[in-house]
Amino acid sequence: MAILSQTEAQDILKKVLSFSTADECDATLTGSVEGNVRSARNSISTAGAVDNVSLGVTSYFGKRSGTATCNQFDEATLRRCVQRAEEIARLAPESPEYMPLLGAQTYLSSPQSYAASTAGITPDYRATQMAASMQYCDSKKLSSAGFLNDSASFIAKRNSKGLEAYQRLTNLDFSITVRTPDGQGSGYAATDFTDISKFDAAKLTATAAGKAASSVGAKAIEPGKYTVILEPNALVSGTDASLLGALMSSFDARSADEGRSFLSKKGGGNRKGEKMFDERVTIYSDPTNAEVPNLTFSGDGRPQQRTTWIEKGVVKNLYSSRFWAQKSGVPSLPNPGGFIMEGGTQSTADLIKGTAKGILVTRLWYIRAVDPQTLLYTGLTRDGTFYIENGAIKFPVKNFRFNESPIIMLNNLEAIGRPVRLNGNLVPPLKIRDFTFTSLSDAV
Repeated sequence: MAILSQTEAQDILKKVLSFSTADECDATLTGSVEGNVRSARNSISTAGAVDNVSLGVTSYFGKRSGTATCNQFDEATLRRCVQRAEEIARLAPESPEYMPLLGAQTYLSSPQSYAASTAGITPDYRATQMAASMQYCDSKKLSSAGFLNDSASFIAKRNSKGLEAYQRLTNLDFSITVRTPDGQGSGYAATDFTDISKFDAAKLTATAAGKAASSVGAKAIEPGKYTVILEPNALVSGTDASLLGALMSSFDARSADEGRSFLSKKGGGNRKGEKMFDERVTIYSDPTNAEVPNLTFSGDGRPQQRTTWIEKGVVKNLYSSRFWAQKSGVPSLPNPGGFIMEGGTQSTADLIKGTAKGILVTRLWYIRAVDPQTLLYTGLTRDGTFYIENGAIKFPVKNFRFNESPIIMLNNLEAIGRPVRLNGNLVPPLKIRDFTFTSLSDAV
């Protein structure tokens, strides 16, 4: 039942609204079918599947609101869910930031957010892909740990003001860590796709395996400021904070206006319209992008449009809640589901060839904020860090702790490579000068 058609989903939501006695009522129906398989030491360790549909109902009496949820859809359960939301709303305090529900909206079409091939993934497919990955590592006498997760999902919305929305999505994520038998070499690779026709687990595993074999015998070099090439995995991460993720999550207008972010202006207001980055930096979001399609509506029902956040180094837009947009008199832009950073045509290998001296960083992890107002972050390199000399990788180096801000980083750009999809974003490898490494780490 998990993937309901638009008609099926909206029929349930219409019934929900018919039971409402509140001033306003908003209902959201979500469902997904997910499957996963995990490996460790070149053997399958776990496999699982999830099939679920959930309804959330929010009722409003004036500025008071209450929410109730359920995952059964017979008439009695739906009626009780609505009644419970109304009971909670009557007991709730008034919200000083209440906004009336939106009326009917027009949304962009993004049919490419759903691929039948991905929705049709079977346990056999997962097993075959993971087997190819493990067999590759067996053939190289390497040890691997991998995780493959796929999902097909939908979200449907409807409210008492006439808003109606529906969209289906699919996604596949795969990540692999490869180690040498002695544990002294490690490599990593990850990918995600809407359409699995582009996915090849063995090919990605070969990338990680090559880094693992090449990273044995890492040498210690002095910490300091280095030219670095940051691969996309070092810029966005699916399991931890990330440098570019931290940057984009700071484009909130309220935080800036209230003096709580790097976009705050001394004396009040924000830095929209100011040039804050290298002129080659342009970042935007587009829910209909063919490579990284996303939801065309936000959680509160606002349409998602193509929006430029940074253009040639200039801060062009900030996102905000509807309340803050109305209070401050700015455009009401929702938080994007993902972002796209424009780049060039060079691969990571091309960037390496153009580097006299520097360090290649495969991945960053254990990233933590040091100073939110300057976006200073600290963390560690891992899974393949290499010294570059005269356009070639010379030897692996021991991992570093870094202290760096993506603001400074994007002002120290030397080159931008070709964007690739990672974690629902399009991100290029970046060549950065004067990247700050503060100490060595013995971790592999």
